[in-house]
Amino acid sequence: MDFIQKRFEELSSRAALRYYTTFSDFLNMEEQSELLALRLETPFKLFGGYDGAERCVAAFGDDCESAVFPISYIKIEPAAKKFADKLTHRDFLGSLMGLGIKRETLGDIIIKDNTGYLMCLNSVADYIVSNLSKVKHTGVKCSAVSHLPQGVQSEPAEQQEIVASLRIDVLTAAVYNLSRSAVKELFTERKIFVNSALCENFSLIPKEGDIISVRGKGRFKFTEILGKTKKGRLVVSLSVYK
Repeated sequence: MDFIQKRFEELSSRAALRYYTTFSDFLNMEEQSELLALRLETPFKLFGGYDGAERCVAAFGDDCESAVFPISYIKIEPAAKKFADKLTHRDFLGSLMGLGIKRETLGDIIIKDNTGYLMCLNSVADYIVSNLSKVKHTGVKCSAVSHLPQGVQSEPAEQQEIVASLRIDVLTAAVYNLSRSAVKELFTERKIFVNSALCENFSLIPKEGDIISVRGKGRFKFTEILGKTKKGRLVVSLSVYK
């Protein structure tokens, strides 16, 4: 049994024995997939601070659906926007890691108008606000916010595709304009997830509403079948998150 599986079982057992909700650190996609594959004593819920987050905290216990997750939101903005560098996700994450913070305490970072919005565990929030003063070569100021401001999350782009079948490899190739061999390589490298669970079956037919995440590319939701062409190909609607 690997360490992360043992940790999940400990959190689940503690929630069952003591009748309260327990929480994990932030989990990446592979860890979430491992959790979803387990049969645990208690129910659990994944949440990363907003719907559709890639990195999520797991809550274990009978009351997990109503749990208040230990997640804080921090706004990181240039102190002087006029003279700021163009800041990337890598820049924000590198500066945070430079503070000596463990990766598992940090969730997603959403960038909007050169400002980063960080999800992190409550336990490190005050430390980050007090100590993060520079990202790349740009001086920044940090402040705690109660939630993600409206408009920070990008709305998915509605996209229609004509495909030969509903297989997940066919849909992925259509969304990202990839060859069959390139999509096959993504499966070989274990980079395809459906609703946070690792997918190794390239002929899987997703259900309407399923979210397919492709490491390094993004994610999309299979929305619905719109109809057929005269040649019998399928017209499908997809929501693509940039």
